[in-house]
Amino acid sequence: MSASGGQARAGLPSSPPAPYDVERIREEFPILKQSIHGKPLVYLDNAASTQKPRAVIGTLSRFYATEYANIHRGVHLLSELATAAYEAAREKVARFVGARDTREIVFVRGTTEGINLVAQSYGRSHVGPGDEVLLTTMEHHSNIVPWQLLCEEKNARIRVVPMSDAGELDLDAYEKLLSQKTRIVAVTHVSNALGTKNPIRLMVEMAHARGIPVLVDGAQAAAHSVVDVQELGCDFYAFSGHKVYGPSGVGALYGRLEHLLAMPPYQGGGEMIRRVTFEGTTYADPPQRFEAGTPSIAGAVGMGAAIDYISSLGREAIAAHEQELLEYATASLGSMKGVQLIGTAREKAAVISFVIDGVHAHDVGTVLDHEGIAVRAGHHCAQPVMDRFGVPATARASFALYNTRGEVDALARGIEKVQEMFA
Repeated sequence: MSASGGQARAGLPSSPPAPYDVERIREEFPILKQSIHGKPLVYLDNAASTQKPRAVIGTLSRFYATEYANIHRGVHLLSELATAAYEAAREKVARFVGARDTREIVFVRGTTEGINLVAQSYGRSHVGPGDEVLLTTMEHHSNIVPWQLLCEEKNARIRVVPMSDAGELDLDAYEKLLSQKTRIVAVTHVSNALGTKNPIRLMVEMAHARGIPVLVDGAQAAAHSVVDVQELGCDFYAFSGHKVYGPSGVGALYGRLEHLLAMPPYQGGGEMIRRVTFEGTTYADPPQRFEAGTPSIAGAVGMGAAIDYISSLGREAIAAHEQELLEYATASLGSMKGVQLIGTAREKAAVISFVIDGVHAHDVGTVLDHEGIAVRAGHHCAQPVMDRFGVPATARASFALYNTRGEVDALARGIEKVQEMFA
């Protein structure tokens, strides 16, 4: 498989992963060794951003120390080395999500830019007055606002799929909302605020039966389970490097090649062109067409290292570990008097949102911080979710491959401390 095109499939590591040893894994994350306010760090804010293993930190350090230069078109050795590393990262991403071809992988700043790219390029070409964009109640703002901007410009309309009190999408309503006016469906794979895992393959099949393309926000899914875009059948899939144990400021958008070939540029500048004159410009083929300017070169290389690291552990093993933590934490927090879990879907990722009677989520987060426990508190860039459940905010604990049962116990003790302080 080459940078200019080739086959890529989601696959297993060349040798079986070692048995899952969370204590050994924790040794690979230097930041987890520190104390916060004199207490051992318990990092449970992984849905916002994950910490980085030595493999990623070392790759970034070596790249900047020995191989860094601007990429593409350079004829000197450092440029060639940097270009090779950058395009090797593209190949890793393609395999990671099961893309058919490396040309289907566009490097972006993150999930947010990937969604904006699709909205502004594909969307502006296909959405017109009176048309509809179908979203769901549980979307992150990054999968709402870009479509609002598009619909305002095009005099189109957003329709919204409702969800149940458990935080599960109403698929009967979804099917009814799919219409001749629907130009695209945009749906999260996993809710960042609730942890709900959506039945993407079924939703794609239902949309495709009506000729409607589907974009999937994969920010909360890519690090936690096997993602194969060919199996899912989706047209676009976006995720972020910093949520898969890689650097911030970089991410990837998968797009079916037939879509990308037909889409106009999202931004203009260097690298995305064939020829420029003052009379007109001809554009490069995908993915370069959508990568104007100097990209996050080291970021892409670091994300490639993060993908290697995740693959070495095995995504099935990671998912099993996180599922066990989710079940343990759900039982622990769910049995606590005065604690209400928000989002109890049957299919969930390792995310628990909760409220404590009589205590604002921000106060919960502040008290837990003084116990060394990092959680997220607020609306989680998902205000429609908060409105749906009638709460201003929640506290959110989100688990990752390095978290432990002991940290769940520390969270429970921290919640008891919150309750004691606000009794």
